[in-house]
Amino acid sequence: MERFRMIFQYFQSNTESVMNGICGLLALASVKIYTSFDFSCPCLPRYNMAYGLGVMFIPPVTLFFCGLILNRQSLVMLEEWSRPQGSRKKDLAVIRYMCSSIMQRAMVAPIVWIIVTLLDGKCLICAFSGSVDPEKFVGFANTTPVQVQQLLAKVPCKDDELMRNNTSRKAVSRYLRCWSQALGWSILLILIVAAFLARWLRPCFNQVTLLQARHWSNYIDIEQKIFEETCCEHSRQFAHKCILHFFESMRQEIKQHSFRLPREGEGAEREEDLLWGITNQDEVNKLLKMWYYQKPPLNV
Repeated sequence: MERFRMIFQYFQSNTESVMNGICGLLALASVKIYTSFDFSCPCLPRYNMAYGLGVMFIPPVTLFFCGLILNRQSLVMLEEWSRPQGSRKKDLAVIRYMCSSIMQRAMVAPIVWIIVTLLDGKCLICAFSGSVDPEKFVGFANTTPVQVQQLLAKVPCKDDELMRNNTSRKAVSRYLRCWSQALGWSILLILIVAAFLARWLRPCFNQVTLLQARHWSNYIDIEQKIFEETCCEHSRQFAHKCILHFFESMRQEIKQHSFRLPREGEGAEREEDLLWGITNQDEVNKLLKMWYYQKPPLNV
């Protein structure tokens, strides 16, 4: 039990590391899902592009929203953005920093999916086989425009009867795969160069502003966690007190079952028992409302 508690405390105190791990797992999951996915192009002129582009871009959108949902800071940022001004002002630099951090992590898995699909080439071949110029390939010279479109649409289907004896199918497939892989490697190179420049050019900007934004972003996250833990502790104590009050007639029996009963004056003596003073539902609601609308200023 102690080990689980230590692991839980580690996750609470290392939110950034946990989020990086979740992003890595989503990226690996995207690769695993694509490799196990049975890609079957419809080989129809009107549906190839919709199917190919849908497989290429719809799963990344899903993975992007999964990254936003799994990132705890998304909810923290939205709460910080939408909360009333109250006694504490909202720092737009902190909100921008949190938004940038969330977006960067959420975009990892979608980008991995797109790059993998481009390097594989099946999606792009299916989507753009009908857009190839048939004059570049000799196998389509003696066919009507309608037949050309049908043949081009069936390029991804190598087992089709019309394409088994067509000498240009492999040429069109190689042509589109080369473009797909070139685009995939280009995107990967651009991302690596952008990450390299961002890494090495960051010291050229104002480091004080960055440190302040990062510090207060972590503070908002930790403050929310501590507030939730405090509310849970008070809920436990409040429920315990309500139960004791309900079973007042069974007080002696409850004592025999090792229930701890509060002693008079104990709440005033011990700091951790100050929550015992809030013993009414209206008082709790008022306290939560004050916390939401009038967060205390950071000058304690």
